[in-house]
Amino acid sequence: MSSGDSPAASHPATWLKRAVLGLCGLVLLYQVWLFGWVLWWNWFNPGTTRFMEIRLAELRAKDPAAQLKKEWVAYRQISPHLKRAIIASEDAKFVGHEGFDWGGIQKAIEKNQKKGKVVAGGSTISQQLAKNLFLSPSKTPWRKAEEAMITLMLEAVWSKQRIFEVYLNVIEWGDGVFGAGAAARHYYGIAAAQLSPEQAARLAGMVPAPRFYERNRNAPGLARKAELIRARMPAAEVP
Repeated sequence: MSSGDSPAASHPATWLKRAVLGLCGLVLLYQVWLFGWVLWWNWFNPGTTRFMEIRLAELRAKDPAAQLKKEWVAYRQISPHLKRAIIASEDAKFVGHEGFDWGGIQKAIEKNQKKGKVVAGGSTISQQLAKNLFLSPSKTPWRKAEEAMITLMLEAVWSKQRIFEVYLNVIEWGDGVFGAGAAARHYYGIAAAQLSPEQAARLAGMVPAPRFYERNRNAPGLARKAELIRARMPAAEVP
């Protein structure tokens, strides 16, 4: 037996192989676990999300009795104005794409390169929902890869209307404020079904930075965004 074939020499390679296989197995089990939740939530509404858990922990670090403001609202009971406003603001091609807007991603990359920093994301509603349901706000390559995988699961299992319904009910609209129902009551004291086109446009304009705009509700930038969204709403295609 040559020195290269000795048992002692083969041990590191054997353990490395086992470690890699074990890691792959764990990753596969994690994907199966995620897919199980995706299947479950196709029929049952999520009670909480990863983003909600993170925000609640942050709030309770300051006030142990803190609670989130959230209220599940069925799709048909959400104002069509808000649906159009969100589509116009966040993902104009939502109904037609399969989870990713490649043109939008390319434009975001070009814009970020031009500015020299990240100023645009290019994420679709499906991608944003994947992140909100399961992941953290971090921007690591692993998180982006996992976001893409979950997006594919959502698009494969859920209808566009279900994706949009869950999205409208779980996205953040202020510090501890989640979903269209809670947002409508928090900002306007009305039900989500009663939102006017102008109110819907302002809420849609808040989505990229909800906690900032909650503190700065009269920010000129928000008013300008709302006007632009309002102009785009008639052309928005809603599932």
